[in-house]
Amino acid sequence: MPYDEGLAQRIRESLHAKHEITEKKMFGGLAFLSRGYMFIGITGDTLMARVGPEYYETALQRPNVRLMDFTGKPMNGYVFVDPPGFESDSDLFDWAERCHRFVESLPRKKDKRGRINAP
Repeated sequence: MPYDEGLAQRIRESLHAKHEITEKKMFGGLAFLSRGYMFIGITGDTLMARVGPEYYETALQRPNVRLMDFTGKPMNGYVFVDPPGFESDSDLFDWAERCHRFVESLPRKKDKRGRINAP
């Protein structure tokens, strides 16, 4: 299923001040990455949000949020957010900001030679 290009543009606009954000087609949709880590994405018209393990259970209690389970097995730390959950730009910005903060807290990824990637 193709991803919602209008939603992709809204995410781009909410992230405009962030540096080193890349986009990659994956999971049959579009993912936004920071320092090589996927933190938010789109599949169809649904938001994929990497909230991390500490906020995971709390996120699942929010309206319009459900388990992210591509393979039939839930992905801990990731949730799907259905469109009513990010209808307003402020809600979308909050999801993007929370997810970006989480991946910024992770250690830098190493390249194929074992070197830590530069900032």
